[in-house]
Amino acid sequence: MSKFKYPVDTDQFQIIREQGLLYVDKTDLMFDLANRYRYVFLARPRRFGKSLLCNTFKAYFQGQKELFNGLKVMKLEKEWTKFPVLHFDMSELKNCTNIQSMSNILSDMIARYEEQFGAVKMIEEEGARFRRLLEHIYSSMGKQVVVLIDEYDAPMMRYLYDEKMRESVRSLLRGFYQIIKSGAAYLRFVFITGVTKFSQLSIFSELNNLYQISLLDGYSGICGITQNELNTVLRPCVEEFAEALGISTSKAYALLKKNYDGYHFSPKGQDVYAPFSLLRALNDKTTNHYWFESGTSTALLEHLKRYPITRALDYDGVEVCENEFSIPCESADTPMPLLYQSGYLTIASYDPLLKLYVLKIPNNEVRKGLIDCLMPIILKRTVADNNGLVTAMAKAIFSRDLGKALTALRSYIAKIPYDIITKEEWECNESREAFYKLLIYMAFSMLNSIVDTEVKSVLGRADVVIQTNADIFVLELKVDDTAEYALQQIDSKGYTIPYEADGRKLTKCGICISSSARNITHWRTTDADGNVVDEQKFNS
Repeated sequence: MSKFKYPVDTDQFQIIREQGLLYVDKTDLMFDLANRYRYVFLARPRRFGKSLLCNTFKAYFQGQKELFNGLKVMKLEKEWTKFPVLHFDMSELKNCTNIQSMSNILSDMIARYEEQFGAVKMIEEEGARFRRLLEHIYSSMGKQVVVLIDEYDAPMMRYLYDEKMRESVRSLLRGFYQIIKSGAAYLRFVFITGVTKFSQLSIFSELNNLYQISLLDGYSGICGITQNELNTVLRPCVEEFAEALGISTSKAYALLKKNYDGYHFSPKGQDVYAPFSLLRALNDKTTNHYWFESGTSTALLEHLKRYPITRALDYDGVEVCENEFSIPCESADTPMPLLYQSGYLTIASYDPLLKLYVLKIPNNEVRKGLIDCLMPIILKRTVADNNGLVTAMAKAIFSRDLGKALTALRSYIAKIPYDIITKEEWECNESREAFYKLLIYMAFSMLNSIVDTEVKSVLGRADVVIQTNADIFVLELKVDDTAEYALQQIDSKGYTIPYEADGRKLTKCGICISSSARNITHWRTTDADGNVVDEQKFNS
């Protein structure tokens, strides 16, 4: 039984505080935002604490001082003025199948506040009613209103590729959102959250004073768990986690970091863990993968299907300018903006001189979840088959038999249907090579849940590096070339240099795939000195 009570099934600030659930204090940042700006927009991936932050703002502006006892804001706030708060959760609209049902739900949201504040319900469109509601509250109470809009983009994500419906949704919401601009005299504070960045002009109309904090270093840790918070506030939780798993605290930190860390939301921002996954892991005393368990983004998968299958994971390690990954998703011609804005890519590094970012998949949990989702789409196979491959390869690697692992992979490739790549793509050398690199990428990415595996990116490291307690395997893949040339590249590019002083056994492996045979046809492994350890050739 855990000594700690984790908020794994609620994002309600009041419930968390009243029931003594674990809460990582962000109220100093909340106070700063509330007293520095009037119109704020924050984009963060799903399950990253945006709703909790909205609910914290709600309690703060409603003057629920007792809920904040012992928190940082108590040393900052002196007045605790109470304001009327209107909180709209737009995720309530996301399952609507037509514009009328969406309009009805939005109307019901406004009606609840009309009843609460004694406003006369008018038979008008939602925007006009929203404005009359603000006017009524201001005139009757003599106080400006706080408006919180959570998951603003939820209604539109479902219709990302249905242009007619998407425009209808835009029209409905534009009439609602534009009141936030025109009703400025009645507003104390506006806070809007979402996952993606849709075109500001087409959705928020004239709301051009909306202050974007999504890429600001000072607010990089406002949602999620920072490394510093895990090292300090949550250290007792990590120690309990380590004890339950029978491992050292340092090993526990390494496991949590590998699986749930890696998010960076600004050029010099703090290192951030996915809060839902981290707290579930600490609560459950496991390192399970929770990212996709909590709901795969249907829009993302539909988005990826619209591009060549060999491009699906090209963006892990891509170097881009900011406007390439932060542009509105509906006008993007690559999946990269949606991958970044949805949390499947994050900022790995930033060059201030060239103003270039490197994006990467943040951690093992997201990589594994993404691969599991893409594998049936790309290879038309089942997850069960994938799990069998992972088990066979992992057993072989831990028994120090890389050849056996590659044999398992070869058998798996042989079962892949021929029609998964079009004839036109197959006749293009670049497409064939990209397909097999993607296949190897996916196979070893799945394996990463068991062993420490890296896969190639534009940064130029070896195609695959596998690490266990006893071994380091450095692999290079060539399509329609030779295993000898692959080994030469490992040496000429110095791929093994970072591991030469490690102490573990170092093995190099060159792998050749034949596009005519559509499979691995040759591999050769050597030791650190270049002596051949194992070699297998197969008939084309």
